[in-house]
Amino acid sequence: MTGLPAADAQIPIFTTLKEVYGSLPTAAKQAKRWDDLAREFEIKFGHKPTHVARAPGRVNLIGEHIDYADFGVFPAAIEHDILIACAPRPVDRHAPGSVVAENLHPRYTRQVFSPTRRHTLGDDVPLDAVRVAPWHLDIDKTELRWESYVKAGYYGVLNHFFSPSSTSPVPVPVDILVTGNVPPGSGLSSSAAMVVSSTLAFLAVNGIFDGENAPTKGELVNIAMENERRVGVNSGGMDQSASVIALPGSALYVSFVPSLHAEPIVLPRDAVFVCANSLVVSNKAESAKHQYNLRVAETLAAARLLSHHLNLQIDSNTKRRPVTLREVLARKSGFYRDEQDVQLEDLVRLRKGLVDILGIAMDYLLPKSGDRTDISVDEMIDKSGMDEAEFRKMYLSGVDVETANFELYLRARHVFEEALRVLEFREVCLAGGGNEESKLQTLGKLMNDSHDSCHRQFDCSHPKVNDLVRVARSFGEVGKGRIYGSRMTGAGWGGCTVSLVHREDVEAFITHVKKEYAPYEGMSDEDLASCVFATEPGMGACVFKFID
Repeated sequence: MTGLPAADAQIPIFTTLKEVYGSLPTAAKQAKRWDDLAREFEIKFGHKPTHVARAPGRVNLIGEHIDYADFGVFPAAIEHDILIACAPRPVDRHAPGSVVAENLHPRYTRQVFSPTRRHTLGDDVPLDAVRVAPWHLDIDKTELRWESYVKAGYYGVLNHFFSPSSTSPVPVPVDILVTGNVPPGSGLSSSAAMVVSSTLAFLAVNGIFDGENAPTKGELVNIAMENERRVGVNSGGMDQSASVIALPGSALYVSFVPSLHAEPIVLPRDAVFVCANSLVVSNKAESAKHQYNLRVAETLAAARLLSHHLNLQIDSNTKRRPVTLREVLARKSGFYRDEQDVQLEDLVRLRKGLVDILGIAMDYLLPKSGDRTDISVDEMIDKSGMDEAEFRKMYLSGVDVETANFELYLRARHVFEEALRVLEFREVCLAGGGNEESKLQTLGKLMNDSHDSCHRQFDCSHPKVNDLVRVARSFGEVGKGRIYGSRMTGAGWGGCTVSLVHREDVEAFITHVKKEYAPYEGMSDEDLASCVFATEPGMGACVFKFID
């Protein structure tokens, strides 16, 4: 992707913590953590770090599971982040590109690995010729291992910035030390933050930021998306965009068509978002076959079936790439402008187009008889207009899934309706003047509707997450304060909720949630503070450079 200014900007290199976090109070709060990281690095490796790569987690305010359908989303970076201290080691004592990786968390053990260059016979060269394949690192997708995300970040740096030719420069050997306070499996995008920070660390240590090939923020998003797919997650780009491009004080409206575009959006002045951890861990990489990746396959298959049924000539390349639900809605409704140019009158057209397309989807994607809403693989193929081998190759081989039946109508309905909710959310935030309380109420209703759709139509929530949403919403029902809306955030199947609360009622709301959510009973104050916290939109990814 190329993009407009926010995505075209260079990745910042800072030398003070105030620059890193965007405010002096936050920097002061984080200083000890950074000092501890630098000191532990020197203890473990016998030399000082040269850089720290930082990538924040993110909270998605609205727009769940629609980025991989090419619809815009509305995330914000949070203060919680992944930090990787790093420095090169002497080349004469270690193999080129070798890595010694440590983690401050005691459960994670030291890992040592080196990239390799494979020589394979090429399909497009004579049989007696040898083609040099890209760099390779073994990444185990069968289980979740912390170093897999480090390797994934390294993989992209190797194959984007180091030619596999034996005469080209080689990567330096590296020591890295990882720490982080984004809870894994919480829906706050710890995996994307880990991959982004790993990518940045290897770029920094190899001096790539100092050359003419230094990537922009948009290019880093692309690389990080590719990298995370190497651990088995077919990410749509929202997590990486929020972690990389975010600016202090603003949420981001991120759209992907025709190119990556990140638009800073100022929230209503009394809007504060509070994250709460359900304590149900959801690891996308481990459960992707029957959860995250399956939803990707279902939405793409739904788009294919609808485009065939409507005889939409979307693109000459559709036989080589899957059609998205955004393309189907756009062509059917006659609306095909860039999302960043959406105006109020366009929302009216989109609402009408949405009603039309949902009626068609109900008629074509639901089984003709019985109470079922799911369809089998054979039924999908029959409705797709493709032969079986072609369909399986495009929709079932590239995405690792595990199911006998597919829910196409309910998934498509969620995606279409959620995309409209995002645009309405953006419109409310951009509207000048008006009643602030009315704006907050409208935003809250959109968030509530989003959660209900995630639960009932996309089936990506969890009973404990639903309990936590109920507890959050009850804060207003009992008259304790102003809670406008609450929803799951992130991929789902566990993780966190995000609630829109009036600034004046944040402390009382947090107290209420800590008291009423049963799994929090008996937890220490310190642990509770890490489970329920207010968040202000923060700075995106950066590199900190130590000055001698």
